[in-house]
Amino acid sequence: MKKHTQFTHRSNWLTRWLSLLLLCLAMDALATDFITEDYQLSDKEVRVGEAYYRADMKWMVYQAEVSEQNPFYQIYLKDLVNGKVQQVSPGDGKTTCAWVHPSQEKVLFSSTHEDADAKAKMQAEIERRKSGEKQSYAWDYDEFYDIYETDFTGGKIKNLTNTLGYDAEASWSPDGKLIAFASNRRAYTEKLSDEEAELFKKDPSTMIDIYIMNADGSNVKRLTHTRVYDGGPFFSPDGKRIVWRRFSESGREAEIFTMNIDGSDQKQITRLNKLSWAPFYHPSGQYIIFSTNMEGHRNFELYIVDVEGKKEPIRVTEKEGFDGLPVFTPDGKSITWTSDRTPEKKGHLFHGKWNHEKALQRLSLQ
Repeated sequence: MKKHTQFTHRSNWLTRWLSLLLLCLAMDALATDFITEDYQLSDKEVRVGEAYYRADMKWMVYQAEVSEQNPFYQIYLKDLVNGKVQQVSPGDGKTTCAWVHPSQEKVLFSSTHEDADAKAKMQAEIERRKSGEKQSYAWDYDEFYDIYETDFTGGKIKNLTNTLGYDAEASWSPDGKLIAFASNRRAYTEKLSDEEAELFKKDPSTMIDIYIMNADGSNVKRLTHTRVYDGGPFFSPDGKRIVWRRFSESGREAEIFTMNIDGSDQKQITRLNKLSWAPFYHPSGQYIIFSTNMEGHRNFELYIVDVEGKKEPIRVTEKEGFDGLPVFTPDGKSITWTSDRTPEKKGHLFHGKWNHEKALQRLSLQ
């Protein structure tokens, strides 16, 4: 009787263990089949990130470090028909956050190339790397960042902001008439209270808000009014709303928000109490994809959530490390994102087919 009881206990334990294993495998399958036929899109560059597509899907813009002689990202435009690549940023200073015009032959990006010390700062970074000095990753809120537009050759560059302060993270609206961006210009152009000045001295990102302006740089309006970092704005497919990330006061967490393009009706979409950022609308307008470290401090994975934030976010990727900065192709059938799932653990672009029907099913939107 005793042996029979022990056998029953072991049998029950084994059954529960197998059930748990099957559940885990099922959950993995549910997560991983959002993206299929995925592959590394970039490989010749030192590191690459943030790719975005023109509406006709004939052009892709991205930032890349291609040589040890230039330690900062530059902006590149790829012709997706013939595969040719053109550098469109000047080559000096730091550049980031590119975007391609929905219909015209224009590229948007942020750069510090007009900083008088741009070349000296580049050389200093080269020397630091040669010395072997280790440096933890930290985003640079350089006050000389301005937003520029240029043609597809990079030969006609126009400064759209021309204001001291961090002006970056810009994107055109779907009709190309407006630009949303992030800026801490107020810290340089307005008189701050003693409390604000102290906050800015400790962390320049606390003064970064979301702004909107006409495509020619005129009629600048501030949309958010907080003492935390509001950044990474993108327009919804219909151009009526903006999605962005808002950091907590500690800077250790961030959540996803949306609002109307006049700054009204601000809605918190996620409540994960983690670092959730890089939100982007699916072209259907039904859900948002973003990156978060729900699975561990340095393990960023892609998740999706409905645009009202009423559903539980659903995990998309299942790779240890960094998966972020996701963007859908304009037809909604594929996805491109930045990941360090490479042998060198350096950021590169990855691309795969996107299962829209699965996303609707998992979010109960059908």
